[in-house]
Amino acid sequence: MPSQTLKYAYFPGCVAQGACRELYQSTAALTQALDIELLELKKAACCGSGTFKEDSQLLEDTVNARNIALAEELNLPLLTHCSTCQGVIGHVDERLKELQETDPAYLEQVNGLLQKESCSPYQGSTEVKHLLWALVADYGLEALQAKVTQKLTGLKCAAFYGCYLLRAQKTMPYDNPWQPEAMENVFRAVGATPVYYGGRTQCCGWPISSYASEQSFKMAGAHIQEAIEAGADCLVTPCPLCHLNLDSRQPEVEKVIGHKLGLPVLHLPQLVALALSVDPKQLGLDRHIVATKPVLEKLGV
Repeated sequence: MPSQTLKYAYFPGCVAQGACRELYQSTAALTQALDIELLELKKAACCGSGTFKEDSQLLEDTVNARNIALAEELNLPLLTHCSTCQGVIGHVDERLKELQETDPAYLEQVNGLLQKESCSPYQGSTEVKHLLWALVADYGLEALQAKVTQKLTGLKCAAFYGCYLLRAQKTMPYDNPWQPEAMENVFRAVGATPVYYGGRTQCCGWPISSYASEQSFKMAGAHIQEAIEAGADCLVTPCPLCHLNLDSRQPEVEKVIGHKLGLPVLHLPQLVALALSVDPKQLGLDRHIVATKPVLEKLGV
């Protein structure tokens, strides 16, 4: 166990409270099982998922400076379970910390806009941390392994990191953005077997799905097929947008590529919580489009 209770300012994001409600459920179940305290930022706004800056960089910076400032008010790290939120908010935090030194007038402009809305100013006093990094760097793999009550022996898991988690920020203190191992190390800690395949660090296709759906689905289909050929029992992702393209749209992907896939796609906290003997219903595993029953049957759950 960590030497003291871990506590975070929790930014759940939009998708986990809507289309991927099971991610919200499973994050709550996992953190409760690990005695991690989450203080939800109920006043936080959507990070914009990278679209705000298409209209205005100042808009993206100001909205997310406000999100970070909410965590700073609590003197806590901002925790997200969405790779896209991590990439966007983490990148803004990184930018603004640099601008404190190189362009303080710009930061004054951002904080001036926040002040007009009676919001606290951005100070650059905290960090933005994905749940994956919290598990690996804060909680620790040895401590996580010690909490396992139901080893996921025999389950072959293929990680799908999503591009925002790995390469949206200039610095990546917790992993190698081109050859990551954090997810695979978590798999090993809970007794599962990592499966490696080329697509695990590539884009799922979600960002182009609204205007180039066929190309998007071909991308997703190629990744899923490659994981199947590598022997995976399931994909595991730390991003709900990746989950939407890989799970929710898998039937559409199958139509585009012309053959059946049927590979279950789990959210990271769902997988870890299964190893802590959390009830699958509590994790929302019945909400998936591609049935997760084969995974549970393999584990004897």
